[in-house]
Amino acid sequence: MKTAEQATCDVTINVNEEWLENNFLCMKGCPVHTEAGRYVNLIAQKKYQEAYKVARKPNPLASICGRICAAPCESVCRRGKLDQPIAIRALKRFVTEKFGVESMLDVIKMRDILEHSIIPKNKSVAVIGSGPAGLACAHDLALKGYNVTIFEKHEVPGGMLRLGIPEYRLPRELIRLEINAILQLGVELKLGKELGVDFTIKDLRNNGYEAIFIGIGAHKSRILNLPGQESDGILYAIDYLLNVNLGYKIEIGKKIVVIGGGNVAFDVARTAVRKEKPEAVTSSDIIAALDVARSAVRFGVNNVEMVVMESENEMLADIEEIEQAKQEKIIIHNSYGPKRIISENGKVIGIEIIRVKSLFDNSGNFNPTYIEGTEKIINADSIIIAIGQSSELNFIEPSDNIEITLRGTIKINPDTLATSAEGIYCGGDAAFGPRIAISAIADGKKAANSIDTYLSDAEQEKKKIEITCHNTYTFKPILGYTKIQRQPIPNLEINRRVGISQVELGYDEYQAQLEAGRCLKCWDNTIFEGNESEGTECILCGGCSDVCPENCIEIHPSNTLVSGSKNPKNSFKLSIENNGRYGIVLIKNEEVCIRCGLCAKRCPVGTITMQGFQYSYS
Repeated sequence: MKTAEQATCDVTINVNEEWLENNFLCMKGCPVHTEAGRYVNLIAQKKYQEAYKVARKPNPLASICGRICAAPCESVCRRGKLDQPIAIRALKRFVTEKFGVESMLDVIKMRDILEHSIIPKNKSVAVIGSGPAGLACAHDLALKGYNVTIFEKHEVPGGMLRLGIPEYRLPRELIRLEINAILQLGVELKLGKELGVDFTIKDLRNNGYEAIFIGIGAHKSRILNLPGQESDGILYAIDYLLNVNLGYKIEIGKKIVVIGGGNVAFDVARTAVRKEKPEAVTSSDIIAALDVARSAVRFGVNNVEMVVMESENEMLADIEEIEQAKQEKIIIHNSYGPKRIISENGKVIGIEIIRVKSLFDNSGNFNPTYIEGTEKIINADSIIIAIGQSSELNFIEPSDNIEITLRGTIKINPDTLATSAEGIYCGGDAAFGPRIAISAIADGKKAANSIDTYLSDAEQEKKKIEITCHNTYTFKPILGYTKIQRQPIPNLEINRRVGISQVELGYDEYQAQLEAGRCLKCWDNTIFEGNESEGTECILCGGCSDVCPENCIEIHPSNTLVSGSKNPKNSFKLSIENNGRYGIVLIKNEEVCIRCGLCAKRCPVGTITMQGFQYSYS
């Protein structure tokens, strides 16, 4: 019989992929399936270049996402059940600053990092729109060997990354560097070319483009029907942000009201509150210095208030956005809706709002009701409406055979993103309505794979699971990792948040090390795989259950109903038969497990081993 010191992990076990992905929730929660926990752990080991490779491989806009991603991976992070989730986005920024485009690596070094050779296919694909979906699609198609041309209607590329997100959140120089890295793959970019105005779908087909991806985004503001909305001083969020981000000065007065409670509404409010001139900025980020040299957003607004129909706990914007807005003295009127716009001589002077009673009816449909007698008036020089966006689809001609949904989006097959027209694909906001950037990136990547299959019958990458065997006896996590508190992300001081000065400054190496060390290492697992011939069969001693600090291992007779497990849907189960006389069921709650390895060390016969898992592609 082998002892724990002698036990090895050289046995091949059957890994259930569904079980595996349910353990790697950060990867499952990421639309592009970034192995977030993998690069977090590599940061903890100071293996920064390897960490960058993991972060960059599935995401051509990793540096941008390190600053503005809504981080759905964090909302499902298992560490959040213990205290707070890992600051995955901030750690991505930390590692991209070392090896991403902002580190000023040249293209040759970038290709070395990506370890990718390009085999030309001599086929051309048109990408409409240079937002996150279009850029991701063009990037992946270029790596697959296609001749790719991006058509962008504006005179600057980037879509809503460039025209919608304020510069204090996303430096323009970083966008330029990220796009240039994609163009260096051979992608052609044509600016000032609008679909439906400068060319048509038919023109693209006639010019030899064998497939088309439509990623035009949603740049048309939704209209709010209110009495008085025709007054001078009413603006819509997308128009406002687009003009500001193109460098135009907009006279909006000293007192502004923003209607809406999503991220775009907060982008509008926080842009409007910026003061006239930025002070000098001190930051570890080289991009900040580059941006300060450029023209600043110049406003003289004294007061910004927001009217938000949702309660404070129901707001759709990111928590960080809400907290930073409060720090910047933006007043938020929660659970209030607009009733009418007040004007004088055709010019806005205020807005009447009323308290919301409920937002949804008994069927769950959005149908707000209000409490009469709770009206109040807010004075305003301008009112900016930020209640959502839609896509402008006037370019579609009957001969294009592109179907439109009742929601005003392009109809697609969700599995392939193919439209009703052969060879035409669509993703991002134009297909699904407004959503987060990382989802648009995922759409671009999915469309690239579908186009590749359509044009070349190429086999898709096959996902394999690789097992890394640890020395169970010496396996140990970072000392005190369960006690480390989430590291606050450094922010610029309130009195220096002016113009384009970046608010979030990012971790230094010490902070990044601490934060990465909090990870529970969901990639490493305790595996119960006894083998009678090797003398590692479980002897039913119960030591693993006794030593577990989280009480996540339960042992029950198989002939009894197991009702005590904390989360049977996400549990590992091992049935053990003792010479055919009776059975034992061992249940391990994966959600509670902190991967400390104590159960494996405690096992006297080596039934339990510590094994790591990762995906590889071929």
